[in-house]
Amino acid sequence: MYWGNSPYLNFSVNGTDQDLVNMSYSLWSEIGHANTVYESIKGATASEATKNQCLGECLAWKAMAYFFLVRSFGDVPIIHNNSENLAAGDYNTLSKVQKADVYEYIIMTLEKAMELLPKEKSTTGRIDYYCAEGLLAKVYLTRAGVSGSLNSSDLAKAAEYSKDVIENSGRALLTNYSDIFRGSNNNSDESLFAWKWTVGSHWTCQNTLQSDLAPEGFDENGDCWGGWGGPSLDLIEAFGVSPKDDPAKRIDKDSRRKATVMLAGDIYDYFWRDHDLGNNKKGFDYLRFWYDKTYNAAATGECQAPCGGTNVKHLYGDNADHIAETGLTPGRMAYAFSTHILRLADVYLVNAEAHTLLDGGSTTNADALYAFNQVHQRAVPSDVEKSSLTFDEVWKERRLELAGEGDRWYDFVRRSYYDVNSCIKEITAQKRNSLWGCNIVYKRYYESGKTNWSYSEEDGEFQYDEATAAPNVTAASFSLPFPTEDVALNPNLATSAASIHVDVRNTYSY
Repeated sequence: MYWGNSPYLNFSVNGTDQDLVNMSYSLWSEIGHANTVYESIKGATASEATKNQCLGECLAWKAMAYFFLVRSFGDVPIIHNNSENLAAGDYNTLSKVQKADVYEYIIMTLEKAMELLPKEKSTTGRIDYYCAEGLLAKVYLTRAGVSGSLNSSDLAKAAEYSKDVIENSGRALLTNYSDIFRGSNNNSDESLFAWKWTVGSHWTCQNTLQSDLAPEGFDENGDCWGGWGGPSLDLIEAFGVSPKDDPAKRIDKDSRRKATVMLAGDIYDYFWRDHDLGNNKKGFDYLRFWYDKTYNAAATGECQAPCGGTNVKHLYGDNADHIAETGLTPGRMAYAFSTHILRLADVYLVNAEAHTLLDGGSTTNADALYAFNQVHQRAVPSDVEKSSLTFDEVWKERRLELAGEGDRWYDFVRRSYYDVNSCIKEITAQKRNSLWGCNIVYKRYYESGKTNWSYSEEDGEFQYDEATAAPNVTAASFSLPFPTEDVALNPNLATSAASIHVDVRNTYSY
């Protein structure tokens, strides 16, 4: 994503960054809640089935929180039981635990969750056995490189557990990729872990992402300010297209492009379904949105997209769209579309990646080929099935499949454990800067009746910002600093502080 001068874009995040602080505190709060709820439910009087379901869900979410923490910060403390730490008074002297041990703790936690969770597929968005197993497969794939070289046993476990989810969970990929992100599919087969939201009176019960990602005027609630950020030029071109393409001639092989990035010429039937397009059709017209006040009363006359494209995922559209998908009327910064954290397609690609790595970078393994082809051919049905598969193909497929869903950075973290130089090389080579003059070209094209597609880079039209240097990416860039306040309260969390080894299985139990 392009986000102006964001420290997350130029790798200058420090311990006082408010987004970093909020992220860290929310994850530790989740772990604290999970520990408290787990201890409370064990003594509850509900049926064993109900207790087990809730205990299993509790541990699965705890594991997910630790999975985010260890991939974000690296070595982190393990808080197994709040009461014990409070009684001991050691919460300001706890040491960081080595990453490998934290991963072992996550695995142990998920194994216990799977003992408790039902195998029957949930249709209401609850976590079941196979949801936790899908996460376990991804954890094993991530841990496989944590020592600095790949561990074949961990890769085999990732392949084994992902295969079980693919074959036995009762779930299948949705036929149409864009349907995954519609509110009517909040609880689809595709969604294994997700944050569930509603529109209510309590702040934080609602989704607010549209406000940060959609351009001004996208809904009726005056709460969209995301037009000055958006998909990077590098991501757009990864789909095999460019903002420079004549919309009338652009060839979109990959259906995920339009479901991820809006470009000139795009029309959506699931956004603005109460707006007339003519010819008895309704929907969202990307260019008319910017330039036609008879279609969009809030039209600014200027395309805001800094790289020529606008986000699609996480958007619900306008009130009519939200009501049609969920039956609920959205409010200001309040809507009810789920935020997917782990999807079924991710588990398919975990399987494919594990096998390519097990086989030295390429594979003809039947399970891996099936998993990859299922994901790829849903998006690009014109492509023939692959009979062999490389790591680089899976690496790119993950980028396109999960773009904009908050996962790509963690792909880099996982790979950096054992191949950091490739990660640095790829990131520094990306087109991460603005594409200037897009609005001039788009507006001229629209006002010509969509007949004059022309541009002059010499005059600043579709001119890529070569002046802004690539970020300074180092091996240290793949972990974040702890919040400064935390380090002040506990110096053992400092970047320079030593981490300890813990024999997880003999120290902790559920």
